[in-house]
Amino acid sequence: MDTAERLRGAGLRVTGGRLQVLAALATHPHADAETVRRTLVERGYPMSIQSVHNVLGDLADAGVLGRIEPAGSPVRYENRVGDNHHHIVCRTCGAVEDVDCVIGEAPCLTPSAAAGFTVERAEVVFWGRCPACASSSRTTT
Repeated sequence: MDTAERLRGAGLRVTGGRLQVLAALATHPHADAETVRRTLVERGYPMSIQSVHNVLGDLADAGVLGRIEPAGSPVRYENRVGDNHHHIVCRTCGAVEDVDCVIGEAPCLTPSAAAGFTVERAEVVFWGRCPACASSSRTTT
């Protein structure tokens, strides 16, 4: 399914801004709003940070994008939706990578007491150090 079809399938109009934001995320997975804005400017499609936030929010609310909210970091967005995966975040540089869930289906964690909630999804964020940061610290110590 192409990008325009994804937007229409989610009930959204196809606009230049939405297409450009999705293209920016295709080359910068797990980007925050400022990274998306800078990418758009570099590509000759300047957009205010507020407009970027609005587009990202609309796309995430419609299920076209995933929203990742690691503690202490800005909200990140990703094109990978519709599967059950998690994320690992580098404590040193903030890099984010996808980690496939070994269970495979959502939710992969079940709380002992759900307080009457129907659990639809569990968000797991692993924290550690990416290979570059781990390697760099070994050479400086």
